Amino acid sequence: MLSMILAAVAPVVALGAALGAGIAAIAAGIGIGRIGSSAMEAIARQPEAAGDIRSSMIVIAALVEGVALFAVIVAALALFL
Repeated sequence: MLSMILAAVAPVVALGAALGAGIAAIAAGIGIGRIGSSAMEAIARQPEAAGDIRSSMIVIAALVEGVALFAVIVAALALFL
């Protein structure tokens, strides 16, 4: 009985994992785009602070990528477990 229920739920779990990974990737792309856009505006307003702005942008982009990678790993674990 339990195996029948798990077999019926498996396609839904796969769809949920795929949607979760896709949404995480899209959100990370949007986030990094906004970070880059804001950094370019800030550098245009204060060119003398370009180095500080660029380094802060790289750190924040790495954090966004880390969160996106974590979300994709969680979705993969949901798919295989």
